[in-house]
Amino acid sequence: MANGNNANDPGSADGSEAGNEPGAPERGAAQYETAPEHFINRELSLLEFNRRVLAQALDESVPLLERLRFLTISSTNLDEFFEVRKASHQERLTLRSSSIGFDGRSTHQLLEDIATEAAELVREHYEVLNNILLPLLAAEGIKVLKRQLWTPAQASWISGFFGREVEPILTPVGLDPSHPFPKILNKSLNFIVIVEGEDAFARDTGLGVVQVPRALPRLISLPPSVRGNELAFVLLSSIIHAHVETLFPGMRVVGCHQFRVTRNSELWVDDEEVENILEAIEGELPERKYAEAVRLEVATDCPEKVVRLLRQRFELDDADVYRVNGPVNVGRLGVLHDMVDRPDLKYPLLTPRVPRALARAEDPFAAIRERDILLHHPYESFAPVIDLVRRAASDPDVLAIKQTLYRTERNSAIVAALVEAARNGKQVVAVVELRARFDEAENIDLANQLQEIGAQVVYGIVGYKTHSKMTLIVRREPDGLVRYVHMGTGNYHARTARSYTDLGFLTADPRIAEDVHQVFHRLTGLGATRPLQLLLDAPFTLRQEMRRRIEQEAEHARAGRPARIIAKMNALTEVNTIRALYDASAAGVKIDLIVRGACCVRPGLPGVSENIRVRSVLGRFLEHSRLFYFEDGGRRAVFASSADWMSRNLYRRVETCFPILDPELKKRVIEEDLLIYLGDHVAAWELQADGSHVRTGGDLDPQQEILRKMGLLGEMNDGDGDLPTGGDHGLRSI
Repeated sequence: MANGNNANDPGSADGSEAGNEPGAPERGAAQYETAPEHFINRELSLLEFNRRVLAQALDESVPLLERLRFLTISSTNLDEFFEVRKASHQERLTLRSSSIGFDGRSTHQLLEDIATEAAELVREHYEVLNNILLPLLAAEGIKVLKRQLWTPAQASWISGFFGREVEPILTPVGLDPSHPFPKILNKSLNFIVIVEGEDAFARDTGLGVVQVPRALPRLISLPPSVRGNELAFVLLSSIIHAHVETLFPGMRVVGCHQFRVTRNSELWVDDEEVENILEAIEGELPERKYAEAVRLEVATDCPEKVVRLLRQRFELDDADVYRVNGPVNVGRLGVLHDMVDRPDLKYPLLTPRVPRALARAEDPFAAIRERDILLHHPYESFAPVIDLVRRAASDPDVLAIKQTLYRTERNSAIVAALVEAARNGKQVVAVVELRARFDEAENIDLANQLQEIGAQVVYGIVGYKTHSKMTLIVRREPDGLVRYVHMGTGNYHARTARSYTDLGFLTADPRIAEDVHQVFHRLTGLGATRPLQLLLDAPFTLRQEMRRRIEQEAEHARAGRPARIIAKMNALTEVNTIRALYDASAAGVKIDLIVRGACCVRPGLPGVSENIRVRSVLGRFLEHSRLFYFEDGGRRAVFASSADWMSRNLYRRVETCFPILDPELKKRVIEEDLLIYLGDHVAAWELQADGSHVRTGGDLDPQQEILRKMGLLGEMNDGDGDLPTGGDHGLRSI
């Protein structure tokens, strides 16, 4: 929840595959007869997802500061939706390259629908903020003070703060022929100011612009001396508004209005012409800040003539203007969660466990070689992964470490271990994805850092993002070279591993190790692809094998054998996969889809998808793992993957998908990360045929239930602070 939590690559604007006619079945895909009305539009599904996130802010069972956080997540998710999704369609219209999506909507119609739905969502954001959350926070002694509520003592302190910390940094710009409208940074806070009178040079143009640098905090805590026993905060926008006349001395300010511009944030790099992808992206990053505008937010009291001036300045239509009753960036209030020390208003702290096989092992390599190990984050710690790389960096028997890096945090312990390994003379190969959206600058710094200490850094394959999460460690042991592998559904990012549900997998299986070795060779070298033994990979075998297995379940159902599919992912939008699911549903396969975000499947259509049920689960943790279960004639095949069933993942990214073969681990994944989400007693959102979601009647929070079953709520902790590697955790079986 992008919460900082939810990036979405636009891919093709209509969701079709490159080289395929929109909505046309791919060769080899199920040829089920579908119509546009059988599909839900991806963009409208994303907006529906953000409405579900907002609903968490209304849930009285959620701690109050967490409710505020869900509101800010919905708001920042919407920002990204405009920057990426809406921007891609607007660009199509501008370039006159619009088309009809497989749901039957034209680009023009879709933009109209987006404007209608987004406007309603924005209205709901401010209604929840102003009428529900701020009053509830105030009742708890946590106040965000409006200007008219400042006491004389507070106003005096705020005035001093403005003079010391704010005014010296601001640069007001008067609009006249020698002072054109300044360039406005993407999503920055700005004011347009209406003034009367003549200045020192006898100018009376009447308008000025104040841009607020991002270096200034947007929420300021008042000291105890002026706030008393309560916690009191003021928005930077309120402080500037209250003192704006000091920026235009001798003039009379008759209007001061916030505004914010959202811009297209896609990077454009010509894959066929570029010679150095790092230099090309470095050159594009500054331009993103001032790209084409896609949305204008203004205060509700802004005069129409000023709105018209701004709209024309940014070349936007009326439908692109959003009038807001509060701060133009609700997401900035998310800092309140960390600024307020009220554990009673937050989720309880979670101390993740370490599997017994690793917690008691002096040698993690020996533990992994003995048997496969599964890590279920965030219930189980990400620390064993970091420790393994650290151990490899200092182990004299380790010869090489290879790793893909898509997103990492600043001061990453993983990166520090790779640096140490390179300094210790080991071969370190890092496949750094420079085009991980909004992390490009950090990944460029990461690549430069690793190169400087002698690591071999590559940027994957031009035209394909490297989204796979895998590490390969080569170690010399008494019986020869042994390769150890970590693969996962999430990134090498310790912070998100505490809030995202993901699976990590540690193995020394020589077949998987050889497959990972081959994938790294594809990423760093040249040559034809060699068949992999156990792994599936995109853009080569993953989509074909997933569809083959879907079609195989359909064959089982037609023959009267048990057939079932359970798939869990972040998004499901790839049209040919959906066709295959419809074909399987029509054959009688029971299909359960657990899709957190966008889903283009329209369930419950007679003769088409009546055997498909789609659920979305939102809670304390962001559901991020990708898991695929097939009954497989009673053999029960289970796969975990870095890839969603989306066009971008299956066609335009390097992804890996690995089977869970150990019977105990397979049973654990089925019970702990699939079935627990499907019971009638589970609190979830059920997708309806009209594209809306309805809360199920259940009251069991699956995330809380997993915490309870693992003893992480203090109810079942056996005291030794660890968990078994696999086995039955008491969750009901299939």
